[in-house]
Amino acid sequence: MPRPSMNVALCVAVAVLLSGCAGQMAYREGNALLAQDKVEAGLLKYQEAVAADPTNAAYKTAWLRARDGATNRLLTQADREIADGKVQPALENYQRVLAIDPVNDRARAGLRQVEADRRHAVLFEDARAAIERKDYEAARQKLGAILSERPSHEPARQLLAEVNEKNAAAPAEAALAAAFRTPISLEFRDAPIKQIFEVIARHSGLNFLFDKDVKTDQRASIFLKNSTVESAVYYLLMTNQLERQVMDGNTILIYPNVAAKQKEYQEMTVKTFYLANAEAKSIANTLKTILKSRDVVVDEKLNLVILRDSPEAVKLATQLVQLQDVPEPEVVLDVEVLEVQRNRLLDLGVDWPTALSFAPLKNVGDVPLTIDQLRGLNSGNIGVSGVSAVISAKKTDGDANTLAAPRIRVRNKEKAKVVIGDKLPTITTTISSGVGGFASESVNYVDVGLTLNVEPTIYLNNEIGIRISLEASTLVDTIETKSGTTAYRIGTRSAATMLQLKDGENQVLAGLIKNDERSSASHLPGLGDLPIIGRLFGSRQDTRDKTEVVLSITPHLVRNIQRPAANAAEFNAGTEASFRRRPDGTVRLPAALPGRPQPPLPAVAQPAPAMVPATSVNMGGQPPSAPPSNPATALPSTPGVQAVPVPQPGVTPLPAKQ
Repeated sequence: MPRPSMNVALCVAVAVLLSGCAGQMAYREGNALLAQDKVEAGLLKYQEAVAADPTNAAYKTAWLRARDGATNRLLTQADREIADGKVQPALENYQRVLAIDPVNDRARAGLRQVEADRRHAVLFEDARAAIERKDYEAARQKLGAILSERPSHEPARQLLAEVNEKNAAAPAEAALAAAFRTPISLEFRDAPIKQIFEVIARHSGLNFLFDKDVKTDQRASIFLKNSTVESAVYYLLMTNQLERQVMDGNTILIYPNVAAKQKEYQEMTVKTFYLANAEAKSIANTLKTILKSRDVVVDEKLNLVILRDSPEAVKLATQLVQLQDVPEPEVVLDVEVLEVQRNRLLDLGVDWPTALSFAPLKNVGDVPLTIDQLRGLNSGNIGVSGVSAVISAKKTDGDANTLAAPRIRVRNKEKAKVVIGDKLPTITTTISSGVGGFASESVNYVDVGLTLNVEPTIYLNNEIGIRISLEASTLVDTIETKSGTTAYRIGTRSAATMLQLKDGENQVLAGLIKNDERSSASHLPGLGDLPIIGRLFGSRQDTRDKTEVVLSITPHLVRNIQRPAANAAEFNAGTEASFRRRPDGTVRLPAALPGRPQPPLPAVAQPAPAMVPATSVNMGGQPPSAPPSNPATALPSTPGVQAVPVPQPGVTPLPAKQ
């Protein structure tokens, strides 16, 4: 071989040797670093070992095992920190996971959750500030935004319940803000509806637009005392077959309440419900039944429901989904199955021969006997057989316990099955009909042993109803048919019952007892019947087999359904034609100062009583009978609203109040 080739081969061998040594050294250093809990440095050394020797499976396996173990540990710790509200340590752990495994989906989702938690914290503080300002609608919106993204946000859920308790009435629309809550009193009789809306517009600052098909000269009567603008608009629309559409923060469109106009003007909202526990089909059936919604899409793969309906219907759907999308109750069943077997055998006595056989002895040459030879039979050439006796003195005791203690976690109204035993094969032969038919065999298996079936039902009072079915089977005998097929004779004991236990209450079920007692005797006639010495002239065998199955079951409640608050389980859903809720027309008067009487609300300037027109409006309650005695500076601050009633020609004036 030429010298250059030898040099190349030598260099290659040295490089391979050095790479192997480098890989082994890096592998050892990685093990040492992991032992010191320096995960990132150890993984880098493992990567160096794999790069030095890519064909070494031990290096790659160690690297994968260390990477998966480190990421799982860090992810579990980060999830725990997120649950405890420690955002910064969780963020650092997620970033460490991504440094180890840049494509880890759980770490990326954790970072998104940290970002969402920060956003939720800002929304939560804004909701608290809105509650302090008594702007309950704004607080509801912010808390609803949190719960729609994270239904398990317990502080937001508790704060929302607090808001609902403080302001149980249906809120006004957020776009109209305080204009809808402005106090107003109206007295109109047979006045054009357009004029009534003009007076409301002057008082509240709202703009009203009318569809071309609205009969503005249609007359209406309305008498409201100490009500709100929202209530006035609601009752006017409801009693005159009209509907409204909010255009912006202070503009409302009025149109006829007919199907064609609703289809043209009514805005639609699309909302996607991501379900955590309930099935998408069940939620869709609820929405179709309660809300009569037609545009409902079910995605069973992602377990989500998409709804397209009016904003009021979507709000109701959100409440219904929150009530139904809850974790199902679960229970852990501690089961102990004990099979006790006791065998007793007593065999005592003497087995005397029951028959003697006499036969002439054959000749040496095995020549058949003749009649002449029988004449010479005597005690010397007649043989006797069956002369033997066996003395038996044996007692056998046997105890056997078969114990199984499975721990089963079962959801509410789901079945669980536990089988402890063997499967015996049963072969079935099928012969096809016709000429040239062939035989085919099929094998089925039969469970032999202990079979336990349980189905729990969890009640709201933390009691668990358990339907139990227990079966204990044993192989008794094996039977072989004429065709050669093997069949089994199986003994079965079963019991089924329904229990209702408290959380942690134990119940023992026993009584599945199989007791076999057999006694057999063999003795000489007469002598064997004697009371005591009869045992010397016979034998007796007593067998006693007893088998008992004992079942002990203890339920431990893992999770139960939390009964919702009263205002969450029962709420107003509008009318059959519209889901818009009836507004709260209560006007909260300003509180009186200590030691000072309650000042009256400012009255609207009106003509003299003799010149009161048919239509009049009072914005602040009943007008006082005399000018207020307190100076203007002592009155509570209220918006300076003035409305001048518009007289109508040819209208009969109202009768004077008594």
